[in-house]
Parts: sequence; C-alpha cells; structure tokens
Amino acid sequence: MKNANLGWGQRYMWLRYHDLPPHARHNTHIILKLQIPVGLTIQNCRAILNQTARRHETLRTTYHFDLDGDPYRVVRPPGPCPLVVVSTEEDGTPMPAEVMERLGGAEFDIAVDWPIRTSVITTEGVPQQLVLVLNHLAVDMWTVTELQRELQLNCTAVLARRLAAIEPVRHRPSDLIRYETTLDPGPALAYWEKEIESIPPDAFGDRRRHGVPPETRRATLVSPALLAASRRIAARQKVWPSQVHLAAYTALMAAYTGGPSFDHLTFTGNRENGPYATVLTCMFSPLLLRVDVSDDPTFTELLARVGDRFEQAREHAYVPYDEVAELLARKGARLASEFNFIKQVTLESRARRSRITWQTPPEDHGADTYVRVDEWKDAVVIALSAASSVMDADSIERFLRAWETTILSYDATPDALRTSDIAALAGFAPAPPPSRRTESRNIPDKAAEEVLAAVVGQANGLAEVDPAQSYTGTGGRVLRIPRVLALLRSHGWEGVTVHQLTGAAPLSALACLLAPAASVTPSPEPLQPGVRP
Repeated sequence: MKNANLGWGQRYMWLRYHDLPPHARHNTHIILKLQIPVGLTIQNCRAILNQTARRHETLRTTYHFDLDGDPYRVVRPPGPCPLVVVSTEEDGTPMPAEVMERLGGAEFDIAVDWPIRTSVITTEGVPQQLVLVLNHLAVDMWTVTELQRELQLNCTAVLARRLAAIEPVRHRPSDLIRYETTLDPGPALAYWEKEIESIPPDAFGDRRRHGVPPETRRATLVSPALLAASRRIAARQKVWPSQVHLAAYTALMAAYTGGPSFDHLTFTGNRENGPYATVLTCMFSPLLLRVDVSDDPTFTELLARVGDRFEQAREHAYVPYDEVAELLARKGARLASEFNFIKQVTLESRARRSRITWQTPPEDHGADTYVRVDEWKDAVVIALSAASSVMDADSIERFLRAWETTILSYDATPDALRTSDIAALAGFAPAPPPSRRTESRNIPDKAAEEVLAAVVGQANGLAEVDPAQSYTGTGGRVLRIPRVLALLRSHGWEGVTVHQLTGAAPLSALACLLAPAASVTPSPEPLQPGVRP
C-alpha cells in the first residue's frame, strides 16, 4: 500500500465529488462497453480484468483525508477485480438493464471501493459484452481509451493463445505525483491571478433576479445537422469542432449578459508535454477562458480569438486547481458557468431532425449555468442547465435554438455573421430593471456558528477563526473543505456545500444555512477548544 497526495489533475474531481449529493455522484462516472469476441469464456474475462487491475494502480486506489484535512490516495495490493455476471435470459435473476442501472447509479465509497466495477453480460452462458463503470477520480477520457485498447489486445491474444503485445507500464500515478512535487506552479498561477483580476464579481449581474426561489432547469437540444456543420467549419477554419461550439456559446452568453466578454470554466487535458504523458490516471484540468467581443467581431474572427485564448489558457493549465479556486475566492469572483465538450462516438441518437426536451436536472453544478456538448455518432447533443435566478425557461430554449441557428448560418454564409447578428438571432428579452437586493436578516443559530468556526479551524489547523470572514479569508484551504463537511456531519450539522465555502460569503452567513443532519455518524474527535469563534 502506498500513500501519496492527490495529483494535480485529480483535485477538481475531488472537490466536484464532494460538492455533489450522494444520489447525484453517479453522473460523474465513466461507462465503457466492449463487445466480447466469440470464443472467450467468463474465466478468460475474469483473468483479463485481474491482469489489467494488477498492471494499473489507478484501478485499485482509494481516496481519503487525514486529521489535518489533506486528501491522500492509497494504492491497494493486487487482487481479484470485482466482477458481476448477468444473463439476458429470463431465469428469475435481475436483467442486464437493472444490473447496469445499479452498478452505474450507485456512488463509489471512495475510501473503500476500488474505482472500477465490471460486469459480463451473457446469453446462454456465452459472454457477449463487458461493461466497466469507472470513477472519474481515477481516469480521464485518454485513460479510458487506453484501457479499451489494452482490453481488446488482451482478448485477441487470449484467443490466439499468445502473449499480448502490450508495452510495459513505464510510469505509474505515484511517479507522476512525486514529479509534481518538484514543479513550481507559481508562474502559471501568476497568469491566472492576472486573468482573475479582470473578472467581474458577477457575470450575470444585470440578469440576476434576487429573491427568486432556487431552482435549476435543464433542456437538451439534439441536432443531427450540427454534427456535419461543425465539422465542416472546423476543417475550413483549421480549429477543433469543440471550438466552433465554444465560439457560439461565448457569443450567446455575451449577448445574454450584456458584457464585453464572458468568463467561464472549460476543460483540457495535460498530456501534450512532460515525461509522464502516458500515465493512466486523471490528468485533466479546468481552465478559465475570457474572450473579448466588445468590438462586434465576425464569427470568423471570434473563432480565431477563441482558439488563441484557449491555447494561451492551456499553456498555463497545468496547476493545482484548488489554488486557482483560492485565487477566485480571494477576488470574491462568482464562478458563472462551466462548458464541457465530450466525444461519445459509440452513442447514437437516431434523430432525424432537431428537437428540444426538458429534464429534471440530476445534480447541482454549483455554477449558475452548466453546458455540456456531446458529439455523438450521428448528432450533437447540447444540454444547458441554468439557475432560475439567472435564466428562465424561455431564455434557455432561445439560447439552444440560437446556438444551432448560429452554426448552421455560419456554415452556409461564412462571411455574413457578426456577434451582433447572433444576439439578434437569439432575440433575448431585455434585462429586467435591477432588482433590489434584500439583505438577509437571518440570525445564525449560535451553536451552528460556533460549530462551523470550530471545524474550519480544526480542519485547517487554525488557532482562531473569525466568523465575519469568508472561509478562504480566514485561512481555510479549498482542498480541505471535504474534511470540513465531514466534521460538520459528525457533529450533527449539514447544509453548506463546497461551492458555497469557496465563495465570498462570511462564515456567519453560511451558518444560517446549517440545519441538523438527517443522520449522524458519531465522531471520535471532540471539537478543539483552541479554536475561538
């Protein structure tokens, strides 16, 4: 067993995991499905999975935090990979769909479970499909692709009764983490600090409606036409298809908010350079992206700016995300939106025309809006989740339809589209008159305030905590917030989130959100009397 800190690329997912309620954590799982070649037995499948877990320590790693609050990882010894065998026959046992829902929908107990669940689906005892459910803390999409390639090579080799032609593992996540301790993130963090200085406190300031009941809506656009159009534009302009969608998103958000730019998080991998580019682990990073549209650029110019700004940001992306979050917190900037692009070449919509559907959001993303663009085999699928305080249902639908119209119009007439035209296409209603902020008169429960201050001090080793300060303002570290939440629950309180603790609100205001926990696991650790709220 090996103990080590989290890798830089795991820190966003560590915080994301703890920000989600347990029933929603399955939305971060990655599911891989593989057809099993004819001739393989269940025993063959089991042996291949055991060998794969033995080779890759990321598949048998658990995640913890200690008394000081710092998270760490433990590599477990090799052993049998958990495998569930399920039959398609109606023989009284659960059917594959039911089993897959259970395996994919249950959260991982990251301190106990290996970050992998596997199932073999059989028909008349013959293996047909292998399904892997993976915890995102352990893998990114590059890792998943490599695992898929390795599993296929092993299957082929077993059938041919020879050794698989797979290169030995050169570096492990433990090696990468040791390497990261030698790096200086200072220059990259200086870049982000300069970027953050220009971020407004609230990107949705003119649109935000105070006092609106908290609710999140989500709509999804499925568009077969966008797939070909975005690829044609990408080839013509020599950019990635993801950047075509990012440009449309940027123009529409700037039009909606009325700002000269729109600041948001997007994501990138960190495998282009460095000696550990082939380590199987989670190595992606969020990055802040700012693109100026104040001079009403053409969409062609906007694409170029998006590409240029993305590359600048990516050059500085390899940093511990928690330290970027602390820079944001000290600035008091509100994280307005996240944009995520994912290729899902195995999924198929079978849609013949565009359609918008509404769903109940499965989770709270913390940010005011969250956009996920999936490039499927036959369509582009765009899901937009938005808080009711910044975007109503009509605006969400207009946003999605204008997104599609923008890209299709630019594909047909590339020289005749400016960002002002995109705003006109959307036809957003004018921003409402500024709503008067009603200052909260809630008085925190004295016991809640004292407990919150005490556990913040205990998790961060602080001798004194001032409830009038924010979490980071009083010296709290973002990476230790999960420890704070666990201590709160152990002492009978819950109600605040990772996202709220990384904000600018004073601890006294957050204490107003606390309520007695529904269930409490007694803590052996008493509150430390040295912490004075």
